[in-house]
Parts: sequence; C-alpha cells; structure tokens
Amino acid sequence: MIIAVSGPAGVGKSTVAKKLADEFGLDEINAGKIFREMAKEREMELNEFQKLAENDPEIDKMVDQKQREIAEKEEDVVLDAWLAGWMAEDNADLKVWLNASQDVRMRRICKREDKTFEKVKKETIKRERSNKRRYMDYYGIDLDDLSIYDVILNTGKWNVQGVVNILTEAIENLE
Repeated sequence: MIIAVSGPAGVGKSTVAKKLADEFGLDEINAGKIFREMAKEREMELNEFQKLAENDPEIDKMVDQKQREIAEKEEDVVLDAWLAGWMAEDNADLKVWLNASQDVRMRRICKREDKTFEKVKKETIKRERSNKRRYMDYYGIDLDDLSIYDVILNTGKWNVQGVVNILTEAIENLE
C-alpha cells in the first residue's frame, strides 16, 4: 500500500504520516526531514537553504526524485511531503491533502520551532510562496490544484488521533 500525505507546513503531515505508518506497518519517507538534513549538512538555516534551492533546482529535484523512485518501487510506504500526491500520483492507493487555517498552522510551527508567531508567519509565508513558484517552474504543478487528492482534510477541526481515525477508516475501506 502506498499512501501519500501532502499539505503545507504546520498541518501535521509528519505526525499523521508517522501514525499511519505505525498503524499499518508501513515505512515512512519524510521529504521535509530530507530537506532539513541537507540544510544541516551544509550548516545552513532552513530559510537560507530554501533561498539556495530557489536558485539551484537540483536540490528540490533530488528530494522529489527520491519520492518518485520510492513510490515506483516500494509497496508499503507512507510518503510525507508537499508534493507526495504529485510524486506518487500514478502509484498511490490513497492521496491525502491536509490543511488548516494559517493561524492554527503558525501556532503549531511556533511550538515546534520555539519561535515567535510573527517570525514564523513571515518565514512560512515566504517559504510557501517560494515552494509554489518553484514547483510551478520545475514541474508545472499548481499546489492550489487539489483535484488529484482522494481525501482533503482540515486538521484544525480534530486532534491528531481524530485525523488518524478518519484516515484509517478511509484506508480500511479502499476498493
């Protein structure tokens, strides 16, 4: 089974993907973690590395290609990334888009990164604009086009377990 979990920063992609992977005995591939590790290897802050990626398409393409290859060869995996649905479009059994209000997402990121709300908001909005522009330029993908997703879920309405329960029900009832 291949499950693709996508959505912007702060919606709970990684948390939900990990819980689904545990629930169904699947491997989890986290593109954001790969991206952060690449930044750390270069001793760069995430926003600095993001800026570098804007001028070096190979950075994103390496991360995205890894997802695509995994989706093509793996049989039991949860892909966790903004582009997971697109990278696994032909292979995923279920493509999920998670979202939440900007306020909810920013508060979650503040807690995770121990930063002020204003700093998180500024950095996240800038990063999201950059991602949207790059993905359109590199792949012709419009991140606002949610038509490829099987489930679109507002994670601001339920706690983590509630979101996982909804998705577990969807997975268990796949045809």
